[in-house]
Amino acid sequence: MIYLNDHIDELDIAEALRQVSPERAAYALRYRRELDRRLSLAVYLLLQQALREEYGMQEVPPFAYGPNGKPFLKDHPGIHFNLSHCPRAALCVVADHTVGCDIEAVPEELDLDLCHHCFNDKEVAAILASDSPTLTFTTLWTQKEALLKLTGEGLSDATSHLSPLTFHLSPPHISPDCSYVYTVCSPA
Repeated sequence: MIYLNDHIDELDIAEALRQVSPERAAYALRYRRELDRRLSLAVYLLLQQALREEYGMQEVPPFAYGPNGKPFLKDHPGIHFNLSHCPRAALCVVADHTVGCDIEAVPEELDLDLCHHCFNDKEVAAILASDSPTLTFTTLWTQKEALLKLTGEGLSDATSHLSPLTFHLSPPHISPDCSYVYTVCSPA
């Protein structure tokens, strides 16, 4: 199931701190910027909501981390989740199988250096030929990131980021105002 909060600016930090575990509250308060605190709390609140609604859990169980840092629920190996956020929204996906997700704000301008660094020639050509290059860039980015988060690699893994997509991904979701895009990936 997909859980989304795209009203980050409305999140009451003081109230959210009362709703999360002391560990998560301390984690969120380590951020200097208010937006980062809001995002940290928002994504965790979505996970709490998902676990409550999907699995009847009142508390988020302790995390453990895979070899590449991907978190999982230590005592519940059959419950999988993935979290993502951008300045516009927070996203949580939970499932009974491995899952990856990514949400990104659509930039105002295309960064060609980043484009060439993260995408292969065919993907760069598709971005540049698009009627909306920044939206196409963001869509491809979220697809790749969701796939790599599914595997636990992450986009920073230099051996993976230029590989073409080989998994079937759910269609990307574009916000009504085209300000963000998210993609969810699960095994075919």
